[in-house]
Amino acid sequence: NKEHRTDFRSAPSEVKALNVCIPERENSQFQGAAGQTSCSFTSIFKLTFGFFFQASVSLGVAVASSSSLFPLLSAVDWKRGREMAGVGSGYDLSVSTFSPDGRVFQVEYASKAVENSGTCLGLVCKDGVVMGVEKFLLSKMLIPGTNKRIYAVDKHIGISVAGLVADARQIVDRARHEASNYKSTYGESIPPRVLSERVAMFVHAYTLYWSVRPFGCAVLIGAYDPVKGPELYCVEPAGTHGKFFGFALGKAHAAAKTEVEKLKLSELTCREAVYHVCKIIHQVHDENKDKEFEVEVSWICEETGWTHAAVPPEFLKESEERAKKTLDEMDD
Repeated sequence: NKEHRTDFRSAPSEVKALNVCIPERENSQFQGAAGQTSCSFTSIFKLTFGFFFQASVSLGVAVASSSSLFPLLSAVDWKRGREMAGVGSGYDLSVSTFSPDGRVFQVEYASKAVENSGTCLGLVCKDGVVMGVEKFLLSKMLIPGTNKRIYAVDKHIGISVAGLVADARQIVDRARHEASNYKSTYGESIPPRVLSERVAMFVHAYTLYWSVRPFGCAVLIGAYDPVKGPELYCVEPAGTHGKFFGFALGKAHAAAKTEVEKLKLSELTCREAVYHVCKIIHQVHDENKDKEFEVEVSWICEETGWTHAAVPPEFLKESEERAKKTLDEMDD
């Protein structure tokens, strides 16, 4: 079928330079059908490859010709990157990456998870420690008392959490192991300061490696030391920790801290502190934005024999009703 053959003799010189098989109309070296087919496929393949090769070369020449714009584009991109660094773009892919202004964005995002949770309070009184948590009711079918946010670590230590509860349980479990190992090694209960330092080191380790992420929670450690008395520590997602007279975490932590600073903690008893904890939690709760909630409160005081225990439900209900009545009178 000579009439169906394509005459490539008029092809451009660029195509001929690729050594494409161009069959002759009269004196072709491929006379058989198989030879014609093989030559056609080979020709098409080489032509296709040649087209992309020429396009790549042309593109390279075009890019090279604009190389004088590279310094300007680099300067623009650098400036834009500096501006975007404020929102973490490009610097929040790994917890081991610092932004140009020295920030670790994944740790800041973990702190944001803490701020999205319910308010968590801790108060050191003259006769003990009181911790309270605002627990959002995620479902009307949820049984009251479940979804705990205050846990016992040892007889004399309790932990209240703010942020992601699943992450917080890992910290609580680690704290329990530390308390158990210390007691089995030294034959006495772990001091609150030592426990706080070890938990903080554990949390900080999760901000050092790209293969893990920070804990999206913060914890308050309330405890009783036979030498130093009642103590309160806070461990944050960055691994920092400190000792406080009173502290607040969660969505309304700023307003709650302001209210805590108004209290004379050195003169308060634990029973009075339970009332103030309920009052502050109800006061800072935003009824328009936040869901329904319940208050969970625990204490370590002389009344409990210096052991961590939940506040009796009857007394907690009485304190909560008293707090609501006080807030209603303030609104009137």
